Amino acid sequence: MEKFITLTDTAVPLDDENVDTDQIIPARFLKATDKAGFGENLFKDWRFDKNGDPNKDFVLNQDKYSGSILIAGNNFGCGSSREHAAWAIRAYGFKAVVSSYFADIFKGNALNNGLLPVQVSPDFLHKLFIAIEKDPEENFSIDLENQFINIESSSEKEHFDIDPYKKTCLINGYDDIDYLTSKVQAIKKFEQKRKDIKPVSQETL
Repeated sequence: MEKFITLTDTAVPLDDENVDTDQIIPARFLKATDKAGFGENLFKDWRFDKNGDPNKDFVLNQDKYSGSILIAGNNFGCGSSREHAAWAIRAYGFKAVVSSYFADIFKGNALNNGLLPVQVSPDFLHKLFIAIEKDPEENFSIDLENQFINIESSSEKEHFDIDPYKKTCLINGYDDIDYLTSKVQAIKKFEQKRKDIKPVSQETL
C-alpha cells in the first residue's frame, strides 16, 4: 500500500448524511473479485442518470471541486459490509474521508485498504463544509503522525483518533502481511534468546 504520513489538498464536499455502501458502489458491480475498475463506478447512480449522462448537480461532476479528500456527512458507510465500497473510493483517487461518524465495518475496510477515515466532531465537520463553500480551492491538511486535521486558511484544527496498529500500517504502507514480515528479524532474535537460555537443572533446585 501507499504510505500515508501527511496530506495537504483540496476536498470534495458530499454534504449528505447516512450515505450507505450501496450508494457508494451499487450491488450490481460486486461480482468482480479484484479492485480494478471500481473507481469508475463510485456513486454510479448519483453521478449518472438512467441514460448514462452525467448528473450536473452531483459534486463529483462539478469542476469547481477536486482533490484527494472526501468530506462527507454524518454516518458515512452505513449499510452492508461490502469491502468494495472502500475499494471504489480509493480507486477513484481519494486518500482520506472525513465525517463525524463512520460505520464500524466501513471504517475497518477503509483502513485495510489504505484509505484514512478521519472522524471529527459535528462542529468541526460543519466548519469544513463552510470553508469549502466559501472557497472551493481551500486546502486542508491531515497529519496522521500527530493525528490532526487542519483548515489551512484559518489554522483551525482538530485531533482525531485512530487505532495505533492501523496507524503504524498506514504510515509504513503495510498491509497485515507486510507488518508481520517487518517483524521477522525481531521474532528470530526472540527465538534465539529463548534457545540460549539454559534450563535450570533439578540439582540446583
